[in-house]
Amino acid sequence: MEDRGLFQLGMDLSAGTTQTEEHVLASVAHETTEKKDHFIRKNGKVYAGTHLIIEVIGGEGLNDEERIRQAFLDSIRACGATLLHIHTHKFTPQGVSGVAVLAESHISVHTWPEAGYGAFDVFMCGEADPWKAVPILKEAFKARDVRVTEILRGEGIVE
Repeated sequence: MEDRGLFQLGMDLSAGTTQTEEHVLASVAHETTEKKDHFIRKNGKVYAGTHLIIEVIGGEGLNDEERIRQAFLDSIRACGATLLHIHTHKFTPQGVSGVAVLAESHISVHTWPEAGYGAFDVFMCGEADPWKAVPILKEAFKARDVRVTEILRGEGIVE
C-alpha cells in the first residue's frame, strides 16, 4: 500500500504537508484508473473483504489492556495483516475498548469483563485471513465459547 493515499485531518502522512480536497480526489481518481479494484475474487464471489463479528464468551483477562493489545498483535501477525496503529482505552471501573487500524482494515473490541464477554470485529481485505484470529482470541482470553458471524463486505458491488 502506498503512503500517498493515506491522509488524516488533511495531512499527507508521507510528506507531512497539508492536502487540499482536490489533491485527495485527484489522487483517488488516479489510483482508480491505474489500479485494479482490489476486490477479492474467491469461490465464485466478488467482495471487498471479510468481516468477522467474534463474540468471546466466558473469557478472562478482558479488563487487561496489555493482554488485549497482545491479542491484537498476535492476530494481526497470524492473519498476515499490516498494523498501522493501535489505540486502547480502559474504563472505570472496568471494560476496555480498542482498535487496531490495519492497511487491510481493522480489528476492534469492547469488553464487559464482569460478564466475561468481549465483542470483537475483525475486518480484513486483500490476502489477509481474518479467520486466523479466531483461535488466537479464544486462547488469549481462555474463552469457554466463541461465536463467529461472517459478513462478506461489498458483495455484489463489483462484478
